[in-house]
Amino acid sequence: MDLTNSYNTSIIGPGQHADTLVLLDTRLYSVTLKKKDWIASSLNKRIQIGGTVFLIISVSLDRQTRAYIYAVSVILIWATVASVFKLSLRYVDYLQLLLYSTAVSLFILFVLLIAQKKIYLLKTYSGKQYIQSLLMGILNPFLYYMVLFKAYSLLPAQQAQPLNYTWPIMVVVLSLLVLHQRIRILNILAVVISFCGVLVITTQGDIQNFHIENLWGIILALGSAFIWALFWILNLWDKRDNVVKLFLNFSFGFIFILLVTPLLSSLPPPPLYGLVGIAYIGVFEMGISFVIWMKALSLSHTTAQVSNLIYISPFVSLVFIHFFVGEIIQASTVLGLCIIVLGILMQYYASHRYIFS
Repeated sequence: MDLTNSYNTSIIGPGQHADTLVLLDTRLYSVTLKKKDWIASSLNKRIQIGGTVFLIISVSLDRQTRAYIYAVSVILIWATVASVFKLSLRYVDYLQLLLYSTAVSLFILFVLLIAQKKIYLLKTYSGKQYIQSLLMGILNPFLYYMVLFKAYSLLPAQQAQPLNYTWPIMVVVLSLLVLHQRIRILNILAVVISFCGVLVITTQGDIQNFHIENLWGIILALGSAFIWALFWILNLWDKRDNVVKLFLNFSFGFIFILLVTPLLSSLPPPPLYGLVGIAYIGVFEMGISFVIWMKALSLSHTTAQVSNLIYISPFVSLVFIHFFVGEIIQASTVLGLCIIVLGILMQYYASHRYIFS
């Protein structure tokens, strides 16, 4: 087993530190090391567990490999959340899910601030910046997740998920309108193509009769994409630390959620199965996924190398929806999603840049 081709490998010597430790059973593996990586004290770094002798090896992954690992981790998280949304809504309503999961996320973000030693930044912002966070908190998490969760409560997950995925197209449309970017024929064609995909999904392939079962749910799913696109563009103008501004957004947004939930719903303690979904959404979807994604972008040589992987997410999500939620994935859903993704890719080529950068 030769570790030197793809990893920076060395034997750990006394007092040395390794980011990653791998225990290799020397009875099963033959480890080859380059001479320049060998340290004389290596023979003293064999340990015995049970009757098996292990050799301690230091493995340092290169930056791009780590970027891919972070990116794939986030994509898997995003691919599972549609199923978790739908399953959680079996035990709590959309407002209760919003309240409890936001509370969990707020706690996770606060812990991240402490771990990254960024609490002091909260004292450096002006009143205007705090008002900005209040307005952004109304968009996300308050309006975005309230609209999104309501859409999931009304629609099958296989419809709500791809419709929400139209947000990159919304970003482009808003960029053309708000940022006054030049409109190309290919831009217009890409938008038309993507919304043809929306039409295929919403009519379940019955475009000729234009049969739509739940118009309100579809409006909400597309509305959530619009809200997220607006938040995305406004967030680009905010140059504050990403984790800090997200914490402030969720702090202010939680206040609005806390005020609205008792008025439109109730506050019973969620059942055990509901708690599992709430914790998952709060920790992963609303919490650390954003931080991990930013880490992936920062490690990658170019943002395109990891951001292009995001197109895998909605298709993997359909697989999870089928096996965990129990929905039979319709051909119209897959076809519509392919058309939407095609339109998004055309937008990238039309603008010669990546939205996710």
